[in-house]
Amino acid sequence: MTNSLTNTPISVVLQRLLSSEQAGDEAAVAAVLDGSSSPWDLDAGRRAEMFKDVYMSVSGVGGQLLYLLARATGARNVVEYGTSFGVSTIHLASAVRDNGGGLVITTEMQQDKADAALRNFAEAGVADLIELRLGDARETLVDLPHEPDLVLLDGWPDLAIDVLRVLEPNLRAGTLILVDDVTADFGRDVHGALLAYLADEANGYATMTLPIADGIAVAVRL
Repeated sequence: MTNSLTNTPISVVLQRLLSSEQAGDEAAVAAVLDGSSSPWDLDAGRRAEMFKDVYMSVSGVGGQLLYLLARATGARNVVEYGTSFGVSTIHLASAVRDNGGGLVITTEMQQDKADAALRNFAEAGVADLIELRLGDARETLVDLPHEPDLVLLDGWPDLAIDVLRVLEPNLRAGTLILVDDVTADFGRDVHGALLAYLADEANGYATMTLPIADGIAVAVRL
């Protein structure tokens, strides 16, 4: 049996990225928020440029959960909203490889982050399992080659409900939906609309929130 997360080069790349985030993200976020404008008052493109040096990635334990859930569900077709530097993407691609192969379609709005993520995928040896789509996920995820087995929503949280609605025509019964950082303090309720939507059974989901890191919501398409 295989767990790619424990093998090099994947383990080495993930450790480097998670250590870099731990060492630098707090200062990077503080520098961005030092300005007079709230980032939530800006459009997504300007926000992405402001935060181009901030990792904002899934936590180490959160990444392990992504891997375990993807393995448990046998996921071979995965869609991710929000690549950043590729931490969560590498966890998901590792699970897809261990499940027998497939494709992780991931999205990033900011060019520098996308370029860095592609380098990280290559260094980790998982680039062959990943398709990175550059641009606004509300546009880039309209067309998918396969129904996703698992979806991770980990981009700008105030846009996540719009991304989910774009994906819904492609979802099947049993598709797993994961939403990261749902209990994090963003200074305003940026996840409320999405969580309320998932909690309303009329919309076709069953959901709960796991107390892992800053909260991970888990939902299944009914």
